[in-house]
Amino acid sequence: MMLLELDRVQAFYGRSQALFDVTFQMAKGEVVALMGRNGMGKTTTIRTICNLLPAQGGTIRFAGQDVRRLPPYRVARLGVGLVPEGRRCFANLTVEENLLATARAGRWTLAAVHTLFPCLAERRSQLARTLSGGEQQMLAIGRALMTNPRLLILDEATEGLAPVVRQDIWAAVRALKEEGQSILIVDKTLGELLPVADRCVVLEKGQTMWQGKPAALDPQTQERFLGV
Repeated sequence: MMLLELDRVQAFYGRSQALFDVTFQMAKGEVVALMGRNGMGKTTTIRTICNLLPAQGGTIRFAGQDVRRLPPYRVARLGVGLVPEGRRCFANLTVEENLLATARAGRWTLAAVHTLFPCLAERRSQLARTLSGGEQQMLAIGRALMTNPRLLILDEATEGLAPVVRQDIWAAVRALKEEGQSILIVDKTLGELLPVADRCVVLEKGQTMWQGKPAALDPQTQERFLGV
């Protein structure tokens, strides 16, 4: 059984259609890179998976269950942990309060998150709004992990972060992959994204245009679908 299945998914913002035919699957333990130029439907696809934007056509199944009619909190309870673009930490809560706010029983505890991101332990009493952008991204990832997700979704995992912080984030992603965590990830830095991905799904104008192993993503395909 596949962990996540999207088949011909369509979605709209008002009368404007954003997704026309998004189709892909991912198995348990896979890291799948969701790729495409800006505005091609990556974040919209993530929003439909979480049912923050209800799909108007096609099917979305998570762990064999149709999730299109479920409210977002029910999708989360099934095991979908989202790290949204822009981080969106709870600004007026402390680091520890942010993490505890989403905690569910499982492997990911405060101690486990502190091991993955030691700086969060150092700043546990600090308000989230006082953290740097990189620290907020670590906090957003830790917050999602505290839900003990079966699928972790990272939307723009390292966008706008300093190079040294990006390396910390990628090190965490590699550690999660080694543990067998299923991850759907969006990021523009192909040099770091492709080595951690098991498969790539490329979107263009709201449609799945290419799928395959990272090694098969040749320069011509990159230029056609990912080039500026």
